[in-house]
Amino acid sequence: MFSSRWYKIWLSMRSSLWLIPVLCVLIGAVISFLTLSLDRVNDYDLLGESVVGTPDAALAILQTVATSMVSLTALVLTIVLVVVQLAMGQFSPRIVQRLLRDRPSQFAIGLFVATFVHTLLAIREVDLGSAEQPGHVPGVAVITTFALALASIAVLVMYVHHVGQALRVSALVELAGTQTRHLLDKMYPDRGDPYPDETDPSVVTAIKSGVLSTVWPERLVKAATEGDCRLELLPAMGDFVPAGGRLFLIHGDASRLDLETVNDCVILSMERSLVQDVGYGMRLLVDMGERSLSESPYQDPTTAVQTIDRLHDILRQLARRPLPDGRHRDDAGVLRLTEHVMTWDAYVHLAFDELRIVGVKSPQVARRLHAALTDLMTVAPADRRPVLEEQLELLTEAVEHSFDRPADVALASRPDAAGSGQSVPTGHTFPVRSEDSPTHADAPTRDRVTCVS
Repeated sequence: MFSSRWYKIWLSMRSSLWLIPVLCVLIGAVISFLTLSLDRVNDYDLLGESVVGTPDAALAILQTVATSMVSLTALVLTIVLVVVQLAMGQFSPRIVQRLLRDRPSQFAIGLFVATFVHTLLAIREVDLGSAEQPGHVPGVAVITTFALALASIAVLVMYVHHVGQALRVSALVELAGTQTRHLLDKMYPDRGDPYPDETDPSVVTAIKSGVLSTVWPERLVKAATEGDCRLELLPAMGDFVPAGGRLFLIHGDASRLDLETVNDCVILSMERSLVQDVGYGMRLLVDMGERSLSESPYQDPTTAVQTIDRLHDILRQLARRPLPDGRHRDDAGVLRLTEHVMTWDAYVHLAFDELRIVGVKSPQVARRLHAALTDLMTVAPADRRPVLEEQLELLTEAVEHSFDRPADVALASRPDAAGSGQSVPTGHTFPVRSEDSPTHADAPTRDRVTCVS
């Protein structure tokens, strides 16, 4: 009969950190009893000293393993507490329950305590012997201890990797989202009428949700050629696609297209990656630069300058390279696949727009942006310079509106590769706004200030 009391106990046990470790303690004791019984039945001669060592060596090894397991258990518990505290402070206090129910953490603790219990029970079976009577070693129990110790080392390394992955924002978001999705399917099992896209033969929908992180154009072109049609990849690299969302649009007869192969040619991951997504790498740099300037304009402008250094370098390497147009053809020259790709203008806007808006009040950041844009204009082809000129004009206008004194405007307008104001040669001139001049939008001319040593 259903009882709310027992149900509460069951929920408490499911969400507890101790249930699986306690069960592993019992399993460790059972393993120890079984191996020791096997040794006793064979009169401790099943494995010789050449395999398990002398009684003194076996005892020393077992004591070392037992001590190590206590340290590993304490380490894992400490890591769990640190993870919980970090998650509460950075993300949400309500994520703690999800972290405490993390199965890898529970199994890691369980393996360590099971090894500890087995080792303790095996130690008491080691007989060091005497001058009159030789000792004996429970060989099977010792070999089992070796195996558990090696497994514990491997689990420790994998657990540290797991913790590093679990602390990512995307992992915590995915944890809450996936479990909520499962609960939704449980509470509302009737999926209702299918979406129009699911019944449209000209649309390929995503089997699961995720961020578009990898695409194999060659395989897609081959599949489209075999199906005698053209595929249009609708999401761009880095876009999130919900389960059942539009993935491809088929132009032509879709009956001959192998939809399973088409789905296998793209990977939807938990988050964006640097496998094929150049824009994501630039996005990471921009995020770091914005974060260093988030609380106040002068919180950490040097970090922002370092991110601009890398963005400058990336764009300089990209400036003269031909960029694909996202149109893929087969060997006969027939268009088989189109996809959305990043253009040069898109890369420039990604690199500079947000840092310019956030960091313009920092002279160090403004100078570094000015230097980066000026240098890029010297290497970019003529058809790629307009977006750089636009960025430089917006930067100049923003600097003029951020500072009232002409000297401060001149200070923030110096193109400086270090951002420190020391890289400008004496005698270099910069346009600045006069004190009595109108705003940048209305002023046809500007005064010029000369940089002196």
